[in-house]
Amino acid sequence: MWQYVLDRREQIAFQAFQHASLVVQCVVLATVLAVALAVAVYRRPRLVALANGLSAIGLTIPSFALLGLLLAPFGFGITPAVVAVTFYAVLPILRNAIVGLSGVDKSLVESARGIGMSRAAALVRVEIPLAWPVILAGVRVSTQMVMGIAAIAAYVLGPGLGGFIFTGLSRLGGANALNATITGTLAVVVLALAVDLLLVLVGRLTVPRGIRV
Repeated sequence: MWQYVLDRREQIAFQAFQHASLVVQCVVLATVLAVALAVAVYRRPRLVALANGLSAIGLTIPSFALLGLLLAPFGFGITPAVVAVTFYAVLPILRNAIVGLSGVDKSLVESARGIGMSRAAALVRVEIPLAWPVILAGVRVSTQMVMGIAAIAAYVLGPGLGGFIFTGLSRLGGANALNATITGTLAVVVLALAVDLLLVLVGRLTVPRGIRV
């Protein structure tokens, strides 16, 4: 096993970089989309219920099935992987963003409006910063979840460490099949832990001390 890793360390490092790049870029895009959607609906209870319902339904869709459906319009490669990973990444962040924005003390918003802030300014300078710890918790959950989904994206020839896993499974019983599968799986776990630690640091840098939990 150790010799297998040493012989392929450059390939493992490159595919780990691809995997991390895919996940990070998709999570950043998903965060922007989820916060924008949450801002659009959090003041309207019916739309909040609809958004939460769609999020719950979205999480029940098997990733293999979604990737298979995306083959028709996008074919094999990076595009279906990005669409699938971003889709799943949006769901936990959206729910947390709605909870976070809805939980902001209304008196604080009213005070901001009272000193002359517009609704947009109050949103950007008061509501989103106060909701950010809850949103960031959703980002962390989402990132851990899509680390595994990004590995499954190798099914449609997406980039990342899933290539080792699928190569090993396709040759199960053959030489180095088990080594390839274990290497890919462990590398995804290590990468997930590393990115989560990075998000903890981001939280330390972006969450004001007064509202840290």
